[in-house]
Amino acid sequence: MNVRRRHISAVALTAVAALGFGTLTACSSDSAAAGDTGSFDVVASFYPMAFLAERIGGEHVHVTSLTQPGQEPHDLEISARQTAQLEEADAALYLKGLQPSVDEAIGQSPIATKIDAAGLTTLEEHGTEAGHDEEHGDEHSTEAGHADEHEDEHGHDHEGGDPHIWLDPVRYAEVAEGVGKTFQKADPDHAADYRKNTAALVKDLKALDEKFRTGLANRTTDVFVTTHAAFGYLAERYGLTEEAISGLDPDTEPSGARVKELQKIAKEDGVTTVFYETLVSDKTAKTLAGDTGLRTDVLDPVEGITDRSRGEDYFQVMEANLTALRTALGAR
Repeated sequence: MNVRRRHISAVALTAVAALGFGTLTACSSDSAAAGDTGSFDVVASFYPMAFLAERIGGEHVHVTSLTQPGQEPHDLEISARQTAQLEEADAALYLKGLQPSVDEAIGQSPIATKIDAAGLTTLEEHGTEAGHDEEHGDEHSTEAGHADEHEDEHGHDHEGGDPHIWLDPVRYAEVAEGVGKTFQKADPDHAADYRKNTAALVKDLKALDEKFRTGLANRTTDVFVTTHAAFGYLAERYGLTEEAISGLDPDTEPSGARVKELQKIAKEDGVTTVFYETLVSDKTAKTLAGDTGLRTDVLDPVEGITDRSRGEDYFQVMEANLTALRTALGAR
């Protein structure tokens, strides 16, 4: 529908002519570039935002994702054609603090409806740098996570707190409600459908929360080990403790000191599994697992859906995560 049609600047037109408007993918379906689509055009920063837009918008929205399937979201650098897409869109949905180039591009864009998911719920800090217990005594922390969320695994600043809110179904539902209200205001002709779709999505997220609560209720340990310190909110929600491997980069080899610390934690807390994710190498996890006699498995941060994902959408992958956690934590 493109309710606020704009003229692309001469610079952007030149860039588009040179690069061409490529097709982007939102969720698991092909999407054309934002423009004259006859729908409410939404540009989403990466998969969890695109998923919200598609579920809430339904048939009334056309969603494009700035992050391609299989691309590590933190690595994204906005191209000239994507800048032009933003100029043509009716709304932008993003999560400030996760992708600096997206934050900058949307901040400079003339688009009227800018939805920052981080502003629709509360952000928190989750611990300090992995391995900090060596400086603060022998007992490892019981906080959810030891990764310094001031920076993500690629050194990007997270001064506003841990941005991985979508991995907590309760916080993700809060974001969904905020997105729904904004869609209703920006495209009032379809407000009733946006309201209905939002309510259905929130209901599904509440059901997912209940599955995690009941599924993890009877467990033998609270501790799980990951390469990527993305699960602080999930750990906090369900009373777990996330232990991240050295640094915040999933590809970084763990230090000898950190391996010894994790060996001690594994022995004391009955840790059985080192988790890795689908969008990065499993080398670090396998290195640690080999040194500690643990198994490896996938705990997916749901930053994108690919052929390697254990499911075709957010809910399927999150339920696969629950199954993996239940096994690792000895849940009955």
